[in-house]
Amino acid sequence: MARAYESAKRVLVTGGAGFLGSHLCERLLADGHEVICVDNFFTGARRNIAHLLLNPHFEVIRHDVTFPIYVEVDEIYNLACPASPIHYQHDPVQTTKTSVSGAINILGLAKRLGIKVFQASTSEVYGDPDVHPQPEEYRGSVNPIGPRACYDEGKRCAETLFFDYHRQWKLPIRVARIFNTYGPRMHPNDGRVVSNFIVQALRGEPITIYGNGMQTRSFCYVDDLIEGFVRLMAADNVTSPVNIGNPGEFTMKELAEIVRELVGSTSPIIFKPLPADDPKQRCPDITKARTLLGWEPTVALREGLAQTIAYFDQLLSKNKFLSATQYDYKNDGTARIAAE
Repeated sequence: MARAYESAKRVLVTGGAGFLGSHLCERLLADGHEVICVDNFFTGARRNIAHLLLNPHFEVIRHDVTFPIYVEVDEIYNLACPASPIHYQHDPVQTTKTSVSGAINILGLAKRLGIKVFQASTSEVYGDPDVHPQPEEYRGSVNPIGPRACYDEGKRCAETLFFDYHRQWKLPIRVARIFNTYGPRMHPNDGRVVSNFIVQALRGEPITIYGNGMQTRSFCYVDDLIEGFVRLMAADNVTSPVNIGNPGEFTMKELAEIVRELVGSTSPIIFKPLPADDPKQRCPDITKARTLLGWEPTVALREGLAQTIAYFDQLLSKNKFLSATQYDYKNDGTARIAAE
C-alpha cells in the first residue's frame, strides 16, 4: 500500500540500475516516494529499470560515485559497487575507489543535507570466518592483500567512514551487512553460484562446483532483502551494523542438486579447485534484525529459485545474454553484453 503523500520522500539510490538497486527503486516507488537512480552502468543494466522509466516519480542519472554528485534529496541508499568476484576483480583499484571514494562523496552529500544515509555493506567483511554463524560483533578474518581484498577491505573501510561521520558529525547512518542474495535481475554472467548453476542447468552444461561442494552459503531471496533494507532505514536509533540474510544454510552440492531438480536438467556436476580466499562457510546470525526490525526472511529457497529460474529461462529463450566465454569488456572498462 502506498504511503500518504505527506510522508513521501525524495530518495537517492546509488547503483540503482543493478540487481538489488532496481528492486529497491521499484519498492520505494510503490511506497509512494520519488526516486533518483544513479548508476554508471558498469554492472547495472538499463533493462533492470526499463519498466520504471515512464513513472513520473522516477529519474535516472548516469554518474560514477567516485566523483561528487549534487542533488537535493531526503534520504540516500548507497548501493554503488560491483558485488561479484568476476566484476570487482576485473578492475580492483576502481572497486576500492568506488567503495571508499564513493562513500566519502555520498557521506559528504548526506552531511551537507543533514539526512539519513544507508550503506549496503556485505558479509564479506567477515572474510573466511572463524565464528559460525556470524554475529555483527565478530570482527572478521580477512586477507588484506588477496584477490578479494579490493571488495572486502573496500567495504570494511566504507563502514569505518560511515561510523566516523556518525561519531564526528552525528550523521544518522544505517549499515546493512548483506549475505548471499538471489532472484530475478541477477546478472547472468556475474560468476555467482546461483546464476552459474541455473544458467548451466538450463543449457544442459555441466554444473561447476569450486571445491569439494561441502562449503556452505545462506541464500536470501531479493524481496526479503529489500524488506529488510526498508525496515532498517525506517527504524529509530539503530546505528550498529545489522545482518540481513537468510540463516538457512546449504552446501554447494545441495544447491546444485536442487537447481538441477527444479530445472529438470540432466547436467552432470563437476568439481574444480576452490579460488583463493573463498570462504568455507557463511551464515548470518539475524538476532538483531529480528529484535530491532521485526524482520526475518519468508521466502523458502525452492520458491525463490523457481522464480529465479523462470527469469533466466525467459532471458535465455530471448537470447538476451552471452555465454561466459563470450563475455568481455570494452576499452573503457564497461561491460559489453549481448542485446543490452
